[in-house]
Amino acid sequence: MGKLYIVPTPIGNLEDITLRALRILRNADCILAEDTRVTKKLLKHYDIDKPVLSYHQHNEHQQLNKYVELILTHSIIALVSDAGTPGISDPGFLLIRECLRSQIAIECLPGATAFVPALVNSGFPSDKFYFYGFLPHKKGRKTVLEKLSKIEETIILYESPFRLLKTLEQLREVMGEDRRICVCRELSKIYEETIRGTIIEVHTYFSTKPVKGELVILIQGWEIELS
Repeated sequence: MGKLYIVPTPIGNLEDITLRALRILRNADCILAEDTRVTKKLLKHYDIDKPVLSYHQHNEHQQLNKYVELILTHSIIALVSDAGTPGISDPGFLLIRECLRSQIAIECLPGATAFVPALVNSGFPSDKFYFYGFLPHKKGRKTVLEKLSKIEETIILYESPFRLLKTLEQLREVMGEDRRICVCRELSKIYEETIRGTIIEVHTYFSTKPVKGELVILIQGWEIELS
């Protein structure tokens, strides 16, 4: 029987990868990747030549049994996402669960996760926080925001640049324009940017410029706002 390794990859700067992660990638029989093109760029940068197979949200159900069988036949597989840690708002959970059911050994490496530097850099309390990830694209979006508005801990959301302004408008509608937030963009990359202020201030800022790159939104907790 083989083994599954969960390997975090850089969220931007390619230097943000551990020596252990590089060793696992070099020693793996194959690598399961959310986007093979993205992963091959990382592997090329570190001169790693390994087979890369596709494993993403659109094929994970269909490919699940195939990859479990692959590990059961003594293959060492490394699972990576485009950036960060697999399973955190990225594919990975289904494969991990099925491997556990099949009594396959799993090892998850520590490493890059976008919300951690964003949380620490936000200035909001980081001893307790509520990570939600991506909001529903359509149905149930406002209901989720209404529930989040009463959470006392710092709230963490992921968002696409294409939906940022819509999300900020909905946050203002549900939580009020004076709730303080922090938006981190392009973490660890050349154009990294952190914008702090009230919802209305941050919305005004991003309304005046094109929004690019992956985003993390930090929202001040409800109790803190009232204290």
